[in-house]
Amino acid sequence: MPEPGAADEHGAAPHDELVAQVWRELTSFVTDSRDAWRRTVVAETGLPFSRIRVLKRLRNGPLTITEIAHAATIDAPAASVAVTDLESAGYVVREPSSSDRRRKEVRITDAGREVLQTVWDVDDPAPDVLTTASTAELELLHKMFTRSPGRT
Repeated sequence: MPEPGAADEHGAAPHDELVAQVWRELTSFVTDSRDAWRRTVVAETGLPFSRIRVLKRLRNGPLTITEIAHAATIDAPAASVAVTDLESAGYVVREPSSSDRRRKEVRITDAGREVLQTVWDVDDPAPDVLTTASTAELELLHKMFTRSPGRT
């Protein structure tokens, strides 16, 4: 078997193509498997999921609008609108940065943390493909996804 990244006689890299295919399948699988959970989260919190994504990015500390946009993979104007909505609801506050008083940082409030707790309390059962997997299959997946990057 060729080494990862090695091209075959036609110049293609089968391992790399398989990696890309598996990655597409995994991301689609996870996204599609969580639709019901996302709908429940929206119903339980009364917030669009885009606002939940912003709150989740703030749980580890304050961020600027630009940092929120980057972390949530949205543009800065969308991040600003989301923060304004969350601020109006009392879930975040804008404050001067502790390191640069000219910049504003967004911090989650206790009410915002309560919303996140509601999100975490929503049941998110594993899909059938995992619940019916063998112990060996689950152990292999666990090993693959918990090993340090760069280690095989």
